[in-house]
Amino acid sequence: MRFAPALLLVACLSATAASTTPAEPAPSKSATTAEATRLHALFDAEWEWAMRTFPEWATFAGDHRYDDRLSDVSREAEDAIEAHQRELLAKLERIDRNALSATDRVSYDLMLAKTRERIEGQPFRGMNALVVTTQKGPHLDFAGLMRASPAATEADVRNILARMAQFPRRVDQTIARLREGIALGWVTFKPAVEQVPAQIDGVLTTDVTKSPLFDPFTRLGDGIAAPVREQLSLDGQRALRDEVYPALRKLRAFVVDELLPIAPLDGAMSRYPGGGDAYEYELRKHTTTTLTAAEIHAIGLREVERLRGEMQAQMKLAGFEGSFDAFVAFLNTDPKFFHKDAGSLLAGYREIGKRIDPELPKLFAELPRAPYGVRAIPAHEGAGVSDRYQKPGADGMTPGWFEANVAALAQRPTWQMETLMAHESVPGHHLQMARALELGDLPRFRRNAWYTAYIEGWALYSETLGGPLGLYKDPYNRFGHLQWQAFRAARLAVDTGIHSLGWSRKQAIDWMTERTGFAREYVEAQVDRYYLWPGQALSYMIGELKIIELRDRARAALGERFDIRRFHMAVLDTGPVPLSVLDQQIDDWIAAEKLRVK
Repeated sequence: MRFAPALLLVACLSATAASTTPAEPAPSKSATTAEATRLHALFDAEWEWAMRTFPEWATFAGDHRYDDRLSDVSREAEDAIEAHQRELLAKLERIDRNALSATDRVSYDLMLAKTRERIEGQPFRGMNALVVTTQKGPHLDFAGLMRASPAATEADVRNILARMAQFPRRVDQTIARLREGIALGWVTFKPAVEQVPAQIDGVLTTDVTKSPLFDPFTRLGDGIAAPVREQLSLDGQRALRDEVYPALRKLRAFVVDELLPIAPLDGAMSRYPGGGDAYEYELRKHTTTTLTAAEIHAIGLREVERLRGEMQAQMKLAGFEGSFDAFVAFLNTDPKFFHKDAGSLLAGYREIGKRIDPELPKLFAELPRAPYGVRAIPAHEGAGVSDRYQKPGADGMTPGWFEANVAALAQRPTWQMETLMAHESVPGHHLQMARALELGDLPRFRRNAWYTAYIEGWALYSETLGGPLGLYKDPYNRFGHLQWQAFRAARLAVDTGIHSLGWSRKQAIDWMTERTGFAREYVEAQVDRYYLWPGQALSYMIGELKIIELRDRARAALGERFDIRRFHMAVLDTGPVPLSVLDQQIDDWIAAEKLRVK
């Protein structure tokens, strides 16, 4: 009964699942083989196109064939991408779906739906031109790329130098896209760009060897001869001084002189030309449901109230006799709840991971091979950047990383850390993404797919598994877990409130701070993130509620035959999918389980 307030959500998601294509007669083997060959050739061709067109993504995915290139982000390149998507749709529609196996039909449906979704988003050019904020832009993306670039061989480093030489073009194209947005009436709201100059300053160190952009040259491979290493280092310093730094100064000047003076104080989607339609598109894309903004808003309000009651119960168990606000103030100010430095904070996360690891077999029948680690987000990104996860390489050896923000120790109390570790590493993002990369029977696009409701829904659901994993043993950590759940529920109300229902930034911050007990400074940064990424914050709770609904459905259908370890593998082994597809896949799994354990 824990999720009784989500009955509306369950009804809407079930309706979505019911609209999927019904089962058809099995095709003949020869027809299946011929049409499957065509389909998988198209899958492979599309993957290769993506690697060539988005070489940075290829680097992060472990494909280093294009490490000497940067993506073309010009309007002309965007037009070509849009044309490619329309051509891909035509090719997919020529495939005979009825001649495919059940597994291939799912893959076909996923690529078809994603292609149609991208084409549906093509008209929103103004929204797509908001390419520089405190969360994204070449001033941040290039540093992340340098951190991910291999530097073991001379050829690796030559690739890095080639990318540095192309960086001025990237900045020029970015500025052109920003000007396109201005002409269309789309300018990022001021709180989301005010810190960009400071972020750029953090990269433009006087000594270029101290810049985060110099990172690859600090880890040159031992196999590179000493004289060559020295010359490569000098080449890197020159490239930063003569090419990258001037381009970043140009971007900084544009932000200060042209963007900030016209940046609005209100970033609600409803205030932009066509913003209402764009927001509805983002809702569908991120939640993979047909829920409306009003329905999502109502779910958020109900969940926040339910979780607030559970938080108050933990306050009483802690023996605190004051008010809720006083308890939160105590938790946020008592020195015993805070680490004194970045090193101890990171060590604290690692210790939690060591406690979780041996307990995972209780809940999962198989575990991925790829290791994971914890490291700090680079300091130049600032205190307002959210904790995050960087998935492992496709080789199964390159680790995944929980990247923690250590710049704001006062916003990282110890009683929240267990929940964050469960979300960002195991059993959350790392376990899910590393497992997806190992699903060799699935096409590569499915192993690397990104459906926010599935991915973030799984991570939020993973937080609820803390009890069996030995977490949340005292009222403080249980309060921290519930507070994070309430925070994600509050996002449902705040995101829809600011973009669809007329909430002001102050109203959103005041309400979220009061209802969740999070520090105001943290809430401010998070609310600004919802302005920058409309609809994305909704996916966490929507996805979690769906997974819990499916778990309860499976338990009710299987009774004593229900195995939580096998259920979790059934969810993970679909790979990232829309929630409606996950619904059907779990129904199929339930039917198979009934036959398996008769």
